[in-house]
Amino acid sequence: MIDQLVEQIEARFSELEGQMSDPAVIADRERYAEVGREYRDLQPARELAGEYSTLKDDLEGARELLAEAEDAEMRKVVDEAPARLAELEEEIRLAMVERDPNDDKNVIVEIRAGTGGDEAALFAGDLYKMLTRYAEERGFSTEILSQSVSEVGGFKEVTLGVKGDGAYSVFKFEGGTHRVQRVPETESQGRIHTSTATIAVLPEAEEVEVEVDQNDLQVDVYRSSGPGGQSVNTTDSAVRITHKPTGIVVSMQDEKSQLQNKDRAMRVLRARLYERELAEQQAKIASERKAQVGSGERSEKVRTYNFPQGRVTDHRIKLTSHNLDGVLGGDLSEFTDALAAEEKRQRLETATVG
Repeated sequence: MIDQLVEQIEARFSELEGQMSDPAVIADRERYAEVGREYRDLQPARELAGEYSTLKDDLEGARELLAEAEDAEMRKVVDEAPARLAELEEEIRLAMVERDPNDDKNVIVEIRAGTGGDEAALFAGDLYKMLTRYAEERGFSTEILSQSVSEVGGFKEVTLGVKGDGAYSVFKFEGGTHRVQRVPETESQGRIHTSTATIAVLPEAEEVEVEVDQNDLQVDVYRSSGPGGQSVNTTDSAVRITHKPTGIVVSMQDEKSQLQNKDRAMRVLRARLYERELAEQQAKIASERKAQVGSGERSEKVRTYNFPQGRVTDHRIKLTSHNLDGVLGGDLSEFTDALAAEEKRQRLETATVG
């Protein structure tokens, strides 16, 4: 079974290599990008398959030589190779687990202050900084689509777009309820308070993926206002779009142009409708088996940031980091890598069971 899989990986990789230098493929930009993406995705599995084939040949050769005469080096290969081959077999299967079809997409991230009043808004601001720094570190670009700033600092809510190849594969694990335990600056007794903020990560949907019937929309325009109700605009540039069949409402007022606000509102609306469709599919699958890591369930408590002890714990995989400042500074790779590995394991388990 594994030998067959290794052969398939080698054959497909070789085929893709040929296509990458085929003038007809190079001339077709879309096709070339598609082939390039599959080539890059298959590379880790191909490297593991190469190591597996080489080690298997070495083991067979060592056994043949040992049948003729004892040799310490060959004996070592025979003793150690089977365990490594078993490891490689597992690694190859994991590398070939079908990816989430949304992994390559851009994302829309919504951060909202939860319980905890002013402290929750400040924490929402911390999470915003953490995610934008992480995005920069991964080479993604970010833009604020809408924001409601808190008077004490931070945000009541903020929506940002993150663009880059594979943005969803990285950010999807941030969805859920994030909890902070610390002494607020306003706390005179030095007591630790617990506050929360929620993050929703929506794969950004293309127009072709989510068809929105204009008859299903109620579009209201109104005058945007700044903090304290002061008018920031003398024209009706703010836009509120209500999707009547689902009751989803999206408001945008950050841009001076009504058209720009409408475009941004439609981006967020499409992403929310797409997420709703995904959630329905996942609910159907989850009723047949246990829910997967990274399902983005907003009610799920995903991570706790404990300031007195300087640690961050991800509750889904029971992983604790004692680098609180680093994590809040955007160093999230340890969590992303561990959560991605767990998601792959669960997908493999499901594929095996199913």
